[in-house]
Amino acid sequence: MAKERTLSIIKPDGVKKGVIGACLAAFEAKGLKIVATKMLHLSRPQAEAFYAVHRERPFYKSLVEFMTTGPVVVSVLEGDDAIAKNREIMGATNPANAAEGTLRKLYASGIEENTVHGSDAPETAATEISFFFAASELQSYERVKK
Repeated sequence: MAKERTLSIIKPDGVKKGVIGACLAAFEAKGLKIVATKMLHLSRPQAEAFYAVHRERPFYKSLVEFMTTGPVVVSVLEGDDAIAKNREIMGATNPANAAEGTLRKLYASGIEENTVHGSDAPETAATEISFFFAASELQSYERVKK
């Protein structure tokens, strides 16, 4: 297994529902380390830039609008196969199709208001992480065995 880093965003609906701790705990419980995290409120230009890859998609405008409605929590998660593991923890984009126990099944209310975002590939993760974090903000540590 390859040690990877991936970006996670707890979206405005997750923040407003008070599930920040539950989401972060789910990542840690599955073996992912949180090596950076912060809360911020995306401006329209920031949201447009972050989701620029979707600019031609029909949902782009409503996604940008939604992502600017309140604060988000951005985190960098690290671990073996972190990208795939995070996507498994999140569940399917559409919460109606998400597996039981996944974050989207538990907390999401729709396809756009689906509580969490996660990178989908190593290249995407690198780009997304650098969008929100300077290299100096990423920490390294060893977990203590319980």
